[in-house]
Amino acid sequence: MTIESDDPNSAGKPERAPISAIEESGTGTADQPDVGPETTSRLRPTRRIAGIVVVLGLLGGLFVFAKVEPTWQEQKTTYDVYENDSGTLVYKFKGDETPLGEVVPYGQSPLRQEALDELVGRPPTEPQWVVETFQDEGGTSQRYAQLEAKFHFGYWSLLPAVIAIGLCLLTKEPLTALLSAVVVGAFMLGQFDITDAVLLPSLASKSAATILLLYLWLLGGLMGIWSRTGAAQAFAEFMTTHFVRGPRSAKLVAWLMGVIFFQGGTVSVVLVGTIVKPVADKERISHEELSYIVDSTASPIASVLAFNAWPVYVQALIFVPGVSFLATEADRIAFFFRSVPLSFYGILAVLSTLLLSLGFNRFAGRGLRRARNRARSTGQLDAPGAAPISAEELQVARVPKHYTPHVLEFFVPLGLLIGTAIGTFVLLGTPKVNWAFGGALLVSVLVALLRGMRLGDVIEGIGDGLKGVVVASVILMLAVTIGSLSREVGAGIYLVDLLGERIPYVALPVALQLITMVIAFSAGTSWGTYAIAFPLAMPLAWEVAQTNGVANPELFLSICFATVLNGSVYGDQCSPISDTTILSAMTTGCDLMDHVKTQIVPASGAAILAGILWTAAVVFFV
Repeated sequence: MTIESDDPNSAGKPERAPISAIEESGTGTADQPDVGPETTSRLRPTRRIAGIVVVLGLLGGLFVFAKVEPTWQEQKTTYDVYENDSGTLVYKFKGDETPLGEVVPYGQSPLRQEALDELVGRPPTEPQWVVETFQDEGGTSQRYAQLEAKFHFGYWSLLPAVIAIGLCLLTKEPLTALLSAVVVGAFMLGQFDITDAVLLPSLASKSAATILLLYLWLLGGLMGIWSRTGAAQAFAEFMTTHFVRGPRSAKLVAWLMGVIFFQGGTVSVVLVGTIVKPVADKERISHEELSYIVDSTASPIASVLAFNAWPVYVQALIFVPGVSFLATEADRIAFFFRSVPLSFYGILAVLSTLLLSLGFNRFAGRGLRRARNRARSTGQLDAPGAAPISAEELQVARVPKHYTPHVLEFFVPLGLLIGTAIGTFVLLGTPKVNWAFGGALLVSVLVALLRGMRLGDVIEGIGDGLKGVVVASVILMLAVTIGSLSREVGAGIYLVDLLGERIPYVALPVALQLITMVIAFSAGTSWGTYAIAFPLAMPLAWEVAQTNGVANPELFLSICFATVLNGSVYGDQCSPISDTTILSAMTTGCDLMDHVKTQIVPASGAAILAGILWTAAVVFFV
């Protein structure tokens, strides 16, 4: 057989695949190597170091609980508040009018910073609406804000994230790493009943329920049915016959799918990873390359093609009193779109995956180049010793002997899935992904039964699918828990507090980029980082612009806005505890830490170049 070359300078020069390698690999995945005495001896130092890290982390958590006093800080989120027709004070959030609660003067609030600095004990935990009165050129004006008291433990607040990420890198066992970090974070907060006080509340949350419903039952069931009916393999054969001519065009199809599904986040990675994996496996694209393409065209493309839920969510966080171009919801959404051309990281991330798809991989880093060469020369889609978080049940088709696969068994549910996601977004303003996957699973089951598959085989297929994604689902739920704990111990608040208000205006955009990269990497979320960073970053940027007499303050704010937006995307994309990172690895069949280590090199290159461009924009145009 001949295989299309990924080298742009070798067009028309097919490479000969070693048949023995393909036959030995069977499903296209690397066999697990034998663990002999030499391998065991090499693993012992790593295990010893990991054990020491866990013990030190637990002792650190206990020390924080017993000896470290929390630093309380006022967190103020200012809203555009107005009176509706009935005379009620309201603000708009996601298009709906939301009434304010009881409002008190800012000077009387126990949650203001002056009161917190004199505090003995703990402040009230509930947010409070406050109003401030100002004298300006137009007379007297009022500003409404919601105050919350947040705390941090200084640099100790980073401990759970450091433990989780460090152990992931050391052991390549995300379950152990995340669980250890959860225990450390719980100890810091004095929650020693880990099951009842930490895990059960997290598992009972809406986020955990969504993970169980969508990523375990619906997605796992659908992938299991496609594996049992042979629909995924039939789709791969169809695409290879009609569209795909080799690895390069298969990667280009994956990139195009990522661009088409520009809703971003988990929606994109689940849809794209599920669709393109059969084709990519058939064309022997390494799982590291595929997971990078899927992940890097998720949130980055959503920040560039922002015709999704992002502007509506973000606009509520960027109101700055006295700034006319941020006065109303429409103004803030328009500001979002005016800032899109400055989303340098998102643009560079999407372009870099396009170049990789076309065969230009010099910039991609040694890890991705090695993965590409390994897959092309040996047929092994995973590195030796890799532990993909999608199980063997989803790697091999188990089609009953009496059943003949048909490509429509893939296209019909897929069409329903895409149509439901897009249709609900157009009609309701948000894609109903659960409806989409639920409908696709139901149709897949009905089609299989109507075509003669026995009910027992259908149930077994669904069961195989559930078993195939159960580990990834547990990892996702633990990632949600550790992200919540990181926010609760104040990791993001501490990092923002480090920034201060004494930074030169030229350095502010890159400082905001770096701080949000670290917050999102530590917490595994971009939207959670937005909720922490935007209410602090935008007023700070405006104050810096006014203090330094910036000639074009709107452009300066747009640049600072873009750095927060894109820095959070980078941190989320590269974090091993991020849901999109985990799902990219799961749906493409990649080892989670192999995905993280190979992706971080090209992503960091794009982030560095973006930082240079933002600084240059401030120097030459602001």
